[in-house]
Amino acid sequence: MLTLALVALMVVIGGATRLTGSGLSITEWKPITGSIPPLGEAAWMSEFDKYRASPQYKLLNEGMSLGEFQFIYWWEWGHRQLGRLIGLVFLGGLILAAATRRVSKREGLVLFGMGLLLAAQGAIGWIMVASGLEPGMTAVAPVKLTLHLGFALIFFSAIVLFLAHLRQFGRDPVTLPKGLRFGAYAVTALSFAQILLGGLVAGSRAGFTFNTWPLMDGGFAPSREALFAVTPWWENFVDNVALVQLNHRIGAYALLAATALYAVRVARSKLCPRARRRAVALLHLMIAQAALGIAALVLVVPLWAGLAHQFGAVVVLGLAVANAGLIAQRAKQPAA
Repeated sequence: MLTLALVALMVVIGGATRLTGSGLSITEWKPITGSIPPLGEAAWMSEFDKYRASPQYKLLNEGMSLGEFQFIYWWEWGHRQLGRLIGLVFLGGLILAAATRRVSKREGLVLFGMGLLLAAQGAIGWIMVASGLEPGMTAVAPVKLTLHLGFALIFFSAIVLFLAHLRQFGRDPVTLPKGLRFGAYAVTALSFAQILLGGLVAGSRAGFTFNTWPLMDGGFAPSREALFAVTPWWENFVDNVALVQLNHRIGAYALLAATALYAVRVARSKLCPRARRRAVALLHLMIAQAALGIAALVLVVPLWAGLAHQFGAVVVLGLAVANAGLIAQRAKQPAA
């Protein structure tokens, strides 16, 4: 549960690091010694000199003062330290569970696999940062940012499913019909895909354009020429702000409709009150998340709105995954 909370916080801190333009302030990856911040003026000037050699400084932040650099440095440093803390907490828990035999061999192997996923996430994070240090770049590549976010969400979802396996969220008295189970899985998959689309929006800064709703450039969508202005055509899906934002909007409409349909069908089934309550709660969260997304868009992504929308996405995914995990369990059938 502690690791789950820390990962949710990590996603929000990662969003703040991106929105404050801090992600490229540390230009090296030192998994061990990087945990020590600059100590003294000479150390700070050394770090500042490394940043001043980066494309982002030369193209975007030339003339930045040392104090301004320290502001963005501390954001990125804190982001990396939180990642280290998550690794230590998870590893400590895994060692304790293994030493006291609190988990089965199968559960231990699952947890070990999750640990490998967490370790890989650190390497993926550096690959993302390195993409922003390439000549001519002022930010990380949108695809690699989305990959980094996606792996964080996979790890987050794995923790939620493991907690459901441990009955930390209770147990439904009866199993839902196959069609409703499929609906729960579909909502979960759509939630995950929608967050990835949001990652592309964040990476391309598409949220700072077309800041009206429900219309976009005066209609449901911009012109075909605007949507496919980049060559080759497939790059428009990750780099063209018009198409990237439109895809995120369409994904939101589809997800909201799917969640509403699922909630209505579960409410009408009258089979499991717990499942009905979860479905209604999920729909309410989806509506709130959509409202946050609209607010962030029309207000041109102020920090509070961007972070609230990102945290809301994590909460929605967590509930969707927990719901899917619970209804996938073999429930106890009522006695005859």
